[in-house]
Amino acid sequence: MVDETGVRSERVLLFAVPAVALLTGLVWLLGQSLDDVALLPDQGASWYEWKLPEPTVWTRLSAWIGYAAHQIVSWGLIYYAQTRARRWTRGLKTVNVVALAATLGFIALHQVQTRLFYDGLAQDVSIFSSQASVVLLLVAVLLMENRRRGLVAGRPAPIPATVVDFARRYHGYLFSWAIVYTFWYHPMVTTSGHLIGFFYMFLLLVQSCLFFTTAHTNRWWTITLELMVAVHGTLVAVMNSGPDGAWPRFLFGFLAVFVITQMHGLGLSARTRWLLFGAWLAGAAAVYWSRGLQHLHEVLRVPIAEYLVLAIMVLLLWPFALLAARRRRTPDEPPGQVASTSGRAVS
Repeated sequence: MVDETGVRSERVLLFAVPAVALLTGLVWLLGQSLDDVALLPDQGASWYEWKLPEPTVWTRLSAWIGYAAHQIVSWGLIYYAQTRARRWTRGLKTVNVVALAATLGFIALHQVQTRLFYDGLAQDVSIFSSQASVVLLLVAVLLMENRRRGLVAGRPAPIPATVVDFARRYHGYLFSWAIVYTFWYHPMVTTSGHLIGFFYMFLLLVQSCLFFTTAHTNRWWTITLELMVAVHGTLVAVMNSGPDGAWPRFLFGFLAVFVITQMHGLGLSARTRWLLFGAWLAGAAAVYWSRGLQHLHEVLRVPIAEYLVLAIMVLLLWPFALLAARRRRTPDEPPGQVASTSGRAVS
């Protein structure tokens, strides 16, 4: 599965959004029959409503077996690509096509599983675990991109190269877990929040199949995936609590990460970056002028949380990175070389 197919990987990106929109539409269409499933009422911030009041062994096993199969196949394809198809190419390799086909198959499997058994992993694990998996993915991107775009206004944080190289080499396994786990956490129901979430998950699943292709590191594609969390978080907040709810905290919080860190990897001119920063500042001031400027500090919660998790992640990965670096010494891959070939963004 190391041969190229002749199909340019960037061409997949052209069809990704309409294809994902179609898949999301099918989720909506096929999920109409699930609206009459009896659910317990909302019980607070830590409660996930979309799970059966009386689960059975089979409803639980259906979700966990589906998740486990999807996860094992995903990790197996990543391992195969890293050991047998490591050459970066503009065209899709056969392994990429297999990954895309397998992903489509598991999406169909989850749809069938939801219709037959309803429950996802949410029946057995906390809602915070699903949210944390996405946060870890986003923070890991900040870590991997530190050398290329910096952390604050284009200036890199003093993160050891060994840690960055370790993250770039093995990030696919973490990202695969975060995406697949979150995908199977939710049943494929048709609320607006779920549909937006599935649209985002489908895009991330496409990206996870494009390993070792130039599309995988296309900066405009990857920044779009990073910014989608701002769209998703804001829309879900509006749907859950209305226009007077906490949506500005998510919108301006995630956009704060964009103006502080992410936009500096796009090759934009200094003038453009100042204009984007000014637009963010003006937008936040306008919204919080009516809400009360004393609440303006809310926009810093998301970036502070992400950068704090980044610091913790670096400390936790450091000993493993040092151990891996000592065990991995090959003539054709001296320390640091992996940074120029491993994926530069969302995997």
